[in-house]
Amino acid sequence: MRPFSPLQRLCRRRISRLLALIGACYALTACSYQVDPMESRGLSYQGQDYTVVKLDLHREALTLHWHNPDDGQPFGDIQTLREWGAANGKRLMFAANAGIYDQSYSPLGLYVENGKTLVPLNLFHGKASAGNFSIQPNGVFAIYPDGHAAVRTSLDFKADGKAADWATQSGPMLVIDGQINNQFIDDSSSLKWRSGVCAHSPYQVIFVVSASPVNFHAFAQLFRDKLGCRDALYLDGSISQFYIDGTGYAGAPTFMVKPYAGIFAVFANQ
Repeated sequence: MRPFSPLQRLCRRRISRLLALIGACYALTACSYQVDPMESRGLSYQGQDYTVVKLDLHREALTLHWHNPDDGQPFGDIQTLREWGAANGKRLMFAANAGIYDQSYSPLGLYVENGKTLVPLNLFHGKASAGNFSIQPNGVFAIYPDGHAAVRTSLDFKADGKAADWATQSGPMLVIDGQINNQFIDDSSSLKWRSGVCAHSPYQVIFVVSASPVNFHAFAQLFRDKLGCRDALYLDGSISQFYIDGTGYAGAPTFMVKPYAGIFAVFANQ
C-alpha cells in the first residue's frame, strides 16, 4: 500500500476534525431539546413579578401532604415537611401550600391524598363576600391514577366521576375554558400575594406565585395570555409561599405566613 501524500494526510486530519465538530454540535443540539423535569424562573408581566415553576409529571412525582404519617400531626409548614423528608432520605425540591382551609386548619373543600379522600367535595355556594372559596365557580386540581393532571370546575369534577390519586379544591377558578372568570374586575383595588396552578398539558403542570400584591384579573391574565393555560385555579392569597431547592422561598413575606392545611411537594431521593 502506497503511503499517503502530505496533502492526503492534511485532508484526512481536516475531515476527522470536521466529523468531530459535527458530532459535538449534534450532541449539543440534542441536549438543548431535553426538557428539565422541574424548571423554575422569575417572570415579569404587565409590571408585576412572579415565580413560575413548571413540572413534567412524566419525570417528577407531585404529591400532597397534610399530616405527618409518623405521628399524625399536621405538618403545618414547609420547613417541617422538608425536615421530615430529610429524615426519610428524601430531598425536598419544590413545595407550595395547597389551597384554602377553614378555622380549624382543615381543607375547606375536597382533599385527596394518595388515593384517600380525607375531605369530601364542597359544593356549598356561599356569598362572595364570605371569602375567595365562595367566588364562583371554584375548582379542583387533581392528579389521576394514570399520572395526568387537570384543573376542573368543582361541578365538572363531580360530573366526571373520576377518582383521583391527589386532589385539592380551592377557589375561585382563574380561567375557565380559555375565559377569565367574569367575577373579576379589571382595575380592582383588592391586591394580595397570590398563588395558582394550571395543567398546561396533561403531564405538564405550572405553579405561579406573585412577588408582590396583585388583583385577581391581572393574575388570571398571566395564566391565560402569558402562560397559555385554558383552565387555572387560584390556590391562596397573602400566606402563599413556594420553596424551591437551591433558591429558597418565594411569594409572601415570611411574617405573613400561617400554618398550612395541605402542601404540594416534589421530593428526590438523597
